[in-house]
Amino acid sequence: MIWYVVSQKNGVSALGLQRTLGFQRYETIWIMLHKLRIAMVRPDRKRLSSVVEVDETYVGGKRPGKRGRGASGKSLVLIAVEDKENHFGRIRLQRVLNASGANLIPFVKENVEPGSTVRTDDWSGYTGLTSEGYQHIVVCEFANVGKTLLPLAHRVAALLKRWLLGTHQGAVHSSHLDYYLDEFTFRFNRRTSRSRGKLFYRLLQQAVNVKPVKGQDIRGGRIYS
Repeated sequence: MIWYVVSQKNGVSALGLQRTLGFQRYETIWIMLHKLRIAMVRPDRKRLSSVVEVDETYVGGKRPGKRGRGASGKSLVLIAVEDKENHFGRIRLQRVLNASGANLIPFVKENVEPGSTVRTDDWSGYTGLTSEGYQHIVVCEFANVGKTLLPLAHRVAALLKRWLLGTHQGAVHSSHLDYYLDEFTFRFNRRTSRSRGKLFYRLLQQAVNVKPVKGQDIRGGRIYS
C-alpha cells in the first residue's frame, strides 16, 4: 500500500486505492490512508529559513457571499514557502480558524526560523512579526496590472487546489483537510526526487517512528490550532 501511494505522482484517493487493492470496506482504506498522511509529518523536521513568503488562501467550493478574508463556508489555509531566488523551496501548510494575529504569528513561529526574512502583504495580522525576531517585509499594497504580490505562495495555493480537485475530486471534508495538507506538503517538498524507492523508504521510516494512531482519533479531524 505504501509503495502504491508514493509511486503515484499525484497521489491516490481512498476509492481508487480500494479498487486497486481489492478491499471490501472503504472505511478501512480511508483510515489507513489518513494514518499514512499523519506519518508524512516528521516530528523533528527543520523550520523554513532565509526568505519566506507567507499568505493565506481559502479552500472549498464556490459559495455565494463575501470573498477573500472573512468568507464563510470555506477553510482558511496558511501557506509558507521558501524563496530560493524566485524558485520554490520547502513549504508548510496549516488550516486555521481565521486570519487574526493570534493564528498567523504562532504559525510563522512554528514553521520559520527566527531571524529569517518573512514577506507578507499588509494585512494587520502580521504586524507582530518584527517583535518576534523576524525581518518583516510588507509588499506594496497595490501592484501593477497582471503582477502577483506573493507569486510563490499564490502558485502553491493554485497547485494545492488543483490537486484536491484532480486527485480527490474536491471531495475533502473541511474537518479532515489537515491530513490532505500534510500529504501535499510531503509530496511537494520531495517533488524533485527521481527515486520512488527513496520516498518509500522515507515514509516507511517515519511510519514506524510516529506514535500509534487509532481510527477513532482520526474521525472528526483535528481541532483548530
